[in-house]
Amino acid sequence: MISKQASQIFKESIQKYHLIDTVDQDFSNPYPADSLDHLFYRKNWIDTVQWHYEDLIRDPEIDAEAALVLKRKIDASNQDRTDMVEYIDSYFLQQYATVQVAPTATINTESPAWALDRLSILELKIFHMAEEVVREEASETHKKNCAEKLAVLEQQHEDLAAAIDQLLTDIASGRKYMKVYKQMKMYNDEALNPVLYQSKK
Repeated sequence: MISKQASQIFKESIQKYHLIDTVDQDFSNPYPADSLDHLFYRKNWIDTVQWHYEDLIRDPEIDAEAALVLKRKIDASNQDRTDMVEYIDSYFLQQYATVQVAPTATINTESPAWALDRLSILELKIFHMAEEVVREEASETHKKNCAEKLAVLEQQHEDLAAAIDQLLTDIASGRKYMKVYKQMKMYNDEALNPVLYQSKK
């Protein structure tokens, strides 16, 4: 099942990141460049680094200049995240290109890769919530609350994984079909963001 394959690789990426646990560490992908596993690993690494960018920028003592630099990194990471989702969807489009689509086939509300994006984020939530459950200096009340939240996240993960596998099964059988819409993010485009194109005058 794709969800199990993706989850295992997401977990591997998260564990590897936390061996050093710094946003500026070197990145290397252990999977062949033309493989789906390569895309999954890269996708989650982007998510994991961005997770920690988001932690850092919420430091109440952060210097304004450092915050601006970090905001730029978050913007760039968001674009990388979107690009990776589109690469993964392109992989699935190619994989299912020869499927005979049923006349009654319907399109899903989100593509397989955007659902896998949510699975990647869920793996991060589960990892960090599990850390809170055993954090030594935390109160017992905090640990109990986090254990309850962790159980909900794990159920959510199970449900989402099943939905992803069902969607891909339906696409493979022609009961569903998929399209990839480029996200066309406007804020990074010098031709579309008025702040950027007005600054060029």
